[in-house]
Amino acid sequence: MIKTRGLTHLALAVRDPYRSLRFYEKFLGVKEYYRDENSIQVQGPGSYDVIAFERDTKMAGKRGGIAHFGFRLRSPKDIETAVKEAQKAGGKVLRTGEFAPRFPFAYISDPHGYEIEIWFE
Repeated sequence: MIKTRGLTHLALAVRDPYRSLRFYEKFLGVKEYYRDENSIQVQGPGSYDVIAFERDTKMAGKRGGIAHFGFRLRSPKDIETAVKEAQKAGGKVLRTGEFAPRFPFAYISDPHGYEIEIWFE
């Protein structure tokens, strides 16, 4: 069993990531820390909380519109063990990489198809 810091973030399907960013900045005081063409990730309001706004017009605003949920690792060295443990438990590795040097991530599909991100930051 791999030890984590617990559930740390949600990825929400949204029509307009920029609109979501503006709302959550005003509502909760979140701070943007990552952006690409189709998503924006913000920190806050808690010390480890992250919300990812991911463009998905088909699922936006619908129940079940959460794209994935994530668990923060205690050390970047734990990523390989976490991936092996996930596979051993019946998960399928969808993709791996780094957000930046020494900040690894892996996306795993559980046996029912729910997407789980394990990562270190």
